[in-house]
Amino acid sequence: MVVSIDSLLQPFQHFGVNLGLSRIVKLLANLGNPHHQVPVIHVAGTNGKGSVCAYISSVLTEAGYRTGRYTSPHLVDWTERICINEQLINTDVFCQLILEVKAAIDFEEESPTQFEVITAAAWLYFAQQKVDVAVVEVGLGGRLDATNVCSQPLVTVITSISREHWQQLGPTVRDIAREKAGILKPGCPVVVGQLPAEAETVVRSLTVVLQCPLVTPQPGFPIATDWAEYQKIQSAGLIKYPLPLKGQIQLTNSALALAALEILQQKGWEISETAIVNGMEKTKWPGRMQWTTWKNDKLLIDGAHNPAAAEVLRHYVDSLNTQNLTWVMGMLATKDHADIFQALLKRGDKLYLVPVPDSNSANLDNLKKLALETCPDLGFCSTYPDVFSALDAAFTSTDDLVVLSGSLYLLGHFLGNRE
Repeated sequence: MVVSIDSLLQPFQHFGVNLGLSRIVKLLANLGNPHHQVPVIHVAGTNGKGSVCAYISSVLTEAGYRTGRYTSPHLVDWTERICINEQLINTDVFCQLILEVKAAIDFEEESPTQFEVITAAAWLYFAQQKVDVAVVEVGLGGRLDATNVCSQPLVTVITSISREHWQQLGPTVRDIAREKAGILKPGCPVVVGQLPAEAETVVRSLTVVLQCPLVTPQPGFPIATDWAEYQKIQSAGLIKYPLPLKGQIQLTNSALALAALEILQQKGWEISETAIVNGMEKTKWPGRMQWTTWKNDKLLIDGAHNPAAAEVLRHYVDSLNTQNLTWVMGMLATKDHADIFQALLKRGDKLYLVPVPDSNSANLDNLKKLALETCPDLGFCSTYPDVFSALDAAFTSTDDLVVLSGSLYLLGHFLGNRE
């Protein structure tokens, strides 16, 4: 019988989001505490976590270090979440790890969540493979996230903070900042992006209490098409580097990554400027302002699953000087639909609304009503039964730029099932 990752993880699916560290701490202890064997770079934030992790792991791999990376969610396949030296974990190896983790669970106690099982598998894999370092992305929040079990990370990063997952993290940006800053550890350096004032106050206060050296780098400065310049923290030196990921926000994300790498250099890690240039150039992060095609037509895809990400996407498409835009969108029921529409939609845009398969998808009729209330001057607004029929209709009726967005799960469905 062929065992799949899905079938192994399915028993834990119904536990959903259940923040807390007690279950993961017990589970890792039963596995021999593999996380204690792995030097860690820990990355939290509302947006930008994934691309910062991608930059850092690509450069460290280029510098010759055996580099693990753990991120979430995946787009198409579970194996995207765990990699070493930019190579995805083998499916059979992943299945074996999950079996090892399941064997360590004491089912007389509270069961771990699906995310905790996968996180334990990642720590186990990195320890078994003797990585030099693991770049680990927080799943949700920070303080009570299953990744927050490392007591002395090499460096922590907080990329950005805005109002998302407020149902779990608290109603205000201040509450959310307190949760994300929970990854800070006494004396461990932290790199922080540009934050709202109330979030910055929370983070800075905690760095003082914990005596964390704080670095807030300036965004990279654009110097040519797809090239930028980074001002070093400790000297007047500059680094010129390629910037393969699209959107102005990557000037900030890349600078956060380079600041973290500079801290590692100060700790004695050998990371040459050549490794930085080559590693940045090779960085890939699918599903975020990614150009692809649909039946030979050019298509832009981006998750844009919260208002801050939607603003970044709109800024990017506006920079392309396109007359009108056609949006193909699906969103989860839990998202801030009105704020996302407010950020994305403008007069004359066309909107094709679709469900997000196998997820808690928002009601399409409600989305349509809300979109027309938010932007009454849309050129077109209708619902479609699936993303593929909507794309066919969109490309048939327009020469505009077509953008597929609203949910990473929708993008994963598209990428995994397109012809």
